[in-house]
Amino acid sequence: MIKFVLKAFCVLTIAASLSACISAPIPLTAKTAAQLQQQPPVRFLLTFDDGPSASTFYNPSITVLDSLADNPLQSGIKAVFFVQTGATGAGNSDQGRAIMHRQHEEGHLLGFHTATPHHTNHRSLSDEELEQSLTQGCAIIASITGVPTTLLRPPFWNYDKRTFSAYQRHHLQVLLTDLSANDGKIWGYNFSLRRRSNMVSQLSQVRERIAA
Repeated sequence: MIKFVLKAFCVLTIAASLSACISAPIPLTAKTAAQLQQQPPVRFLLTFDDGPSASTFYNPSITVLDSLADNPLQSGIKAVFFVQTGATGAGNSDQGRAIMHRQHEEGHLLGFHTATPHHTNHRSLSDEELEQSLTQGCAIIASITGVPTTLLRPPFWNYDKRTFSAYQRHHLQVLLTDLSANDGKIWGYNFSLRRRSNMVSQLSQVRERIAA
């Protein structure tokens, strides 16, 4: 019991220290609000990495799709899903393949993330392994969508000149992000204590850049 309490205390302490690292959102001033009113609406490209989940119990990929299709703000929101086609816990499963088909059928875009059995950094792959991964992964996506994918987000968002050249040979464009929800799996739990405050802070910073 004592070990459990100490472990829980350590986790909460680390979480609190990380939360403190997030800057507070920038207050919306009357001047900024007026500047935004004079500009056309801003469109955001919504993207998701690492799926689709192969879970048959609680499946976050299905939850995301349901939320995009039906939510209080706007129904039928579309997104880009950067998928793992070779991971048994993701796209290389019956559940994962079914979800990728659903994503395409509901009007979302499928981009390439990985085609290795694990979430492997492309920079650690040999030239042959990288070539095979890109070829196989893109072929699987094309078999679902009917057209070659043109979007790629490398694992860990990490690439170099060698891997970038390989992407270009496959006519893939690297797409990273301006904002990240940081809502991935942390300490074995599929939640983040910093998710909401982090996103609110980042959105306020983007708002200021747009208004400037």
